[in-house]
Amino acid sequence: MLRLAPVLFIAATLPLAAATVGAPAPGFELTDSNGKTHKLSDYAGKTVVLEWVNHGCPFVKKHYDSGNMQKTQSAATADGVVWLSVCSSAPGEQGHESPAGWNKINADKNVAATAVLIDASGKVGRAYDARTTPHMYVIDPSGTLVYAGGIDSIPSSSKADIAKAQNYVLAALGDLKAGRAVATASSKPYGCGVKYAD
Repeated sequence: MLRLAPVLFIAATLPLAAATVGAPAPGFELTDSNGKTHKLSDYAGKTVVLEWVNHGCPFVKKHYDSGNMQKTQSAATADGVVWLSVCSSAPGEQGHESPAGWNKINADKNVAATAVLIDASGKVGRAYDARTTPHMYVIDPSGTLVYAGGIDSIPSSSKADIAKAQNYVLAALGDLKAGRAVATASSKPYGCGVKYAD
């Protein structure tokens, strides 16, 4: 007589769907370095830039030590864009900072972001499939993700390449402002791997 082994069904916790260009950006709620809570839904009707950051990364240093990231932030925020820098580095990993540490970095580097959001669990980073620092995202006023990828067109850690590169974030913001479809909606992100918790 044949005996069938029982079949075990194991419930798995599925990760959140990764962000997809052309689809609604995943909602989130994170606390910034000053203890203020930010929800993506708070910025409905506004253009939002998300920038994944880790100041220990040479690629991030390239854009901050040259002033390029701050200039890009300032140009965006002067036009009414909400710029949220997100750190998904886990405690004990490169890039993770206390709120006070973030505020010192922001002051020392003249950071012009709207806020720095702390994502120590990595939940939001994984929802966006953020892979590198920097990894950039642009969300239009309707909440649709319209750009995802690198900050620019030359994937190097050399400051000398900044002037020669196309800044994809500013280009996307310019297209949105002009009422055009974003010409370069995605690119390969470059930088250091995001230091998620295991």
